[in-house]
Amino acid sequence: MRSKTIIYSLIPVALIAGATAYHLSQRNAELSHQAKVKSEGLQAVTLVPVEEHTFRPAVAFTGTLLAVNRAELKGEVTGRMTRVAVQEGDTVAAGALLGAQDEDDFLLGVQAAEAQLTQAKAQALQAQRDNDRSAALLEKRSITRQSAQQAETAFNATRAAVQAAESNLGMARLRLKKARIVAPFAGQVARRLVQPGEMLNPGQPAFEVVDNRKLEIQANLSAEVMGLVKPGLLVTFHTAGIDRAVEGRLTQVSPSLSSDGRTLRVRIEVPNSDGQLKGGLFVEGVIFGEGEVKQPSLPATLLKAEGRDAELFVAQDGAAHRRKVSLGVEQNGYRPVQGLALKDLVIDGGKDLVGEGTRLQVVTAPAGGK
Repeated sequence: MRSKTIIYSLIPVALIAGATAYHLSQRNAELSHQAKVKSEGLQAVTLVPVEEHTFRPAVAFTGTLLAVNRAELKGEVTGRMTRVAVQEGDTVAAGALLGAQDEDDFLLGVQAAEAQLTQAKAQALQAQRDNDRSAALLEKRSITRQSAQQAETAFNATRAAVQAAESNLGMARLRLKKARIVAPFAGQVARRLVQPGEMLNPGQPAFEVVDNRKLEIQANLSAEVMGLVKPGLLVTFHTAGIDRAVEGRLTQVSPSLSSDGRTLRVRIEVPNSDGQLKGGLFVEGVIFGEGEVKQPSLPATLLKAEGRDAELFVAQDGAAHRRKVSLGVEQNGYRPVQGLALKDLVIDGGKDLVGEGTRLQVVTAPAGGK
């Protein structure tokens, strides 16, 4: 019984010793292989073949998000700010009061003009009665024609006075309206540029209101792609602070190129009902065209280049050879590549340690120095 116990206790020890010996042998084999590679002057690398994948036509762009509805509200009359009703970031309804200039003074002006109009109308009414009575007396030959004409002239003068008073009242109301700065649409106060007590002059900015529920991007594309873009195409883009791709739609393509004939202006609308996106954010995105095409491609993780041009090393006849290539837009983890043929072997692991003509030792495990 004791001998069995000893045997059972030795089994884990034997297993551990065997595993350790196996790993040591594997490690020694790897070290021997690396020493051989080094002695022969070879650089250990891993290779990735160029494969064919399906891509949609795609046009890369950059731009800035802007609110479709945005307004900078400026002073229209000269006056001191007697009321500022909002702070930056406040949500406002269409027509909401943002601020007012000399509100009491302009209101008194309206009241004075209303009083003048009331007085002018009363005088005109009395003049009309006098004129009607004079016309009746003239028919009876009870007054002279000159007296009747004087009554008619007085009546016409009072009517003109009523028109002048109405005009003055309209101007007073317009000044009061212009002295009250209101939101032109529902949105948020993006900027407040005035403080209570400050003078505000015509043309001086006071508030900025934006509606971020619908944003837009205006982007300039190369003239070379004008045959690929049209309204209705799907757009995706990335921007700071958002960890996902955001979708939009191409809604407008300029009917003409820029004055130098090099760029085409397009407009992209972006729904933003949750308000997560903000105006002013820089974006990088892709406009997807119609149809699909098969192209040689490489994994996007292999390619460090962010633009269209890149340099790669391919393995050929046991050595590294530099190739200049053009890259397309990443789709589904791959980027189309021009300048390489299908089945070309591109150096991945160890690519930073090779140069033109470096002799290669291909390994199956990832090589160091990626």
